[in-house]
Amino acid sequence: MKAGKLLVYLCCAMICTFVGASAFAQMDFDKANQKYAQGHFKEAIAGYETLVRSGPVSVNLFYDLGNTYFRAGNFGRAILNYERALALEPHHPEAAANLQIARDEARALEMQQSWPERYLQFASVNQYSTAAAVAFWTGAFCMVGLIFTRRRSHRLIALLILSLSAFALAIFASYEIDYGSKGRSLAVVIASDVQARLATADTANSVLALPPGSEIKILNTRGDWVYAALPNNLRGWIPAKSAELVRL
Repeated sequence: MKAGKLLVYLCCAMICTFVGASAFAQMDFDKANQKYAQGHFKEAIAGYETLVRSGPVSVNLFYDLGNTYFRAGNFGRAILNYERALALEPHHPEAAANLQIARDEARALEMQQSWPERYLQFASVNQYSTAAAVAFWTGAFCMVGLIFTRRRSHRLIALLILSLSAFALAIFASYEIDYGSKGRSLAVVIASDVQARLATADTANSVLALPPGSEIKILNTRGDWVYAALPNNLRGWIPAKSAELVRL
């Protein structure tokens, strides 16, 4: 009985802690929104960034932070946060529209997607993963049915083939989106006057000038430098502090 009561108390304490933390986070979010409405962009940015560091994050948090950086004239970080919002919700029309406006203002360069990425981006990685799981278990049940039935069913065979094809396509789509040009290695240049170079030295020859907000795909890290795939099918080294990953 005592153990049962202790478990109940612990559960209640956890629930109260979660509810309290959510309430405080909402209060901080409302305060940051108020600072933004008053035109106090530095204070609003500080409030939003604190929420990002403490978590959990949301589409609205990144979207509002992107708007605040845009109003403050920091196009690199504005683009970074619009992209983070779209990474959570790819079909967010306001974030997509503001992202394009910020890119035009900053003249930022964008990574080009491969043709599979362009055709597969209508769904997210999570959705493709769910589809792969459903297809896998459907195929498994079909396989079991074929093993234990005396008479071969053409419908069952057709369903098995369809399930395996859907599973393979979903896995391929997940890989393309997760590791493609817009995948988990995607980063955004947040500094000004960034030059991608042939080697890890400020005196090395420049490969490409990257305006704030330009996209890169990080391939490797060496000390204070990152080696990245760049727009225009180029590659080069940039200071690690000059860019941040879109996916946290």
